[in-house]
Amino acid sequence: MNSPDTFARLYSEVQQFYADHFQLLDSGAADEWAATFTEDGFFHPETLPEPVRGRAALAAGVRKVHQELTEAGEQRRHWHGMVSVVPREGAEVLDVRCYALVFATPQGGAPSLRLTCVCEDVLVRVDGTWQVSERRVTRDDRPQS
Repeated sequence: MNSPDTFARLYSEVQQFYADHFQLLDSGAADEWAATFTEDGFFHPETLPEPVRGRAALAAGVRKVHQELTEAGEQRRHWHGMVSVVPREGAEVLDVRCYALVFATPQGGAPSLRLTCVCEDVLVRVDGTWQVSERRVTRDDRPQS
């Protein structure tokens, strides 16, 4: 980044991206959430043997989980913090690493912290907007390899 002001604007864009991205996820807007990934983007939580690749598969996964949570009467909320943004040289590509907290609130019950994770994304600018091309998530409750 050429100047602190330029980086501050970039950082603000990234923060807004995640605010919109996770509100879509938590509301069950599967197709809209999947559209925040590149066409060939992937999401690889360490609990799956293979990444979920492409928008159709990403949206299908969100629809399934959101339906299960709705039937169980549970609302999930994702919060990302401690966001570190590292621009790659000469390209509109960012390496982003942050802590992710997932809260679960049963209908009529008290919220609880369900998961703590590290989320590592590669964001790319596509037609003026940021999109996730790669996401890897590691959970704090699992053995580190």
